[in-house]
Amino acid sequence: MRALLIVNPKATSTSRGGRDVLRHALASDTKLEVVETSHRGHAIAAAEYAKGNGTELVVVHGGDGTVNEVVNGLLATGPGPDVPTLAVVPGGQANVFARALGLPSDPIEATARLLTSIEEGGRRRIGLGRAGERWFTFNAGLGYDADVIARVEQRRSKRASQLLYLQSGFANYLRESLGGRASLEVRLPGSEPVPDQRLVFVSNTDPWTYLGPRPVRLNPGASFETGLAVFATSRLGPIDITRTVTQAFLTKNGVAGRNFLRTDDVDWVRVSSRTPVRLQVDGDLVGERTEVRFESMPDALTVAV
Repeated sequence: MRALLIVNPKATSTSRGGRDVLRHALASDTKLEVVETSHRGHAIAAAEYAKGNGTELVVVHGGDGTVNEVVNGLLATGPGPDVPTLAVVPGGQANVFARALGLPSDPIEATARLLTSIEEGGRRRIGLGRAGERWFTFNAGLGYDADVIARVEQRRSKRASQLLYLQSGFANYLRESLGGRASLEVRLPGSEPVPDQRLVFVSNTDPWTYLGPRPVRLNPGASFETGLAVFATSRLGPIDITRTVTQAFLTKNGVAGRNFLRTDDVDWVRVSSRTPVRLQVDGDLVGERTEVRFESMPDALTVAV
């Protein structure tokens, strides 16, 4: 089997020793090439190269941002039988996609799981999402959550902690309370537009989290085998924030209430704003937009499990 290992050496949880173990383990079972990324977009180019040269398996060792780039490279011209199988060995801070697939968070355990998958042919076909021109694996968002991620990226180091997300979330809440609010309009199939939303999450699976292993459940009906799930809210007051966080972290039924818009298994959702707002996909910022069409793309990719 021809395989390409794409490594992000700057990912939070990677080490040279761990990378060497993974490289040697894969080389014993595959005809292996290795690429270490050096700049933004490098993984996209490497994955496109892999698809074009007959590679059968692309292994990503890095965080969700690197995984997202690889997916966008593999699917640059869309799904098809020539798209290599994707495998993930976690190496980032959150590893949301790997957790959602049920993969071990420890890189050594994940490597052992991958070798078993190669030997036994363990594969799973999953659906993905698109946010405009960008593919995403687990979620995308406009407004408040993307602003929080922007603050985290400004302050983040290799030792970024879960506390940093909480601090950035609180700082961004204060900014919005003082007048920096986004006003988003949400359009869903067969429904009237819903105006004046403060944030919009579009999920492709459930649960997911940026805070270590603790699950966040906004749309429990979401999965890789269904359409997209949408969560939006028109209010971010102290009571609303407390209720949202409590329900998302402590219940299995997701978030519900009169100030929330929540629906599952939709083919598309369009979100617009009069002024540009930040967009994040899989926890990475991809710029500002005044309108984004999110689409469900069923049966888009094969992953090793």
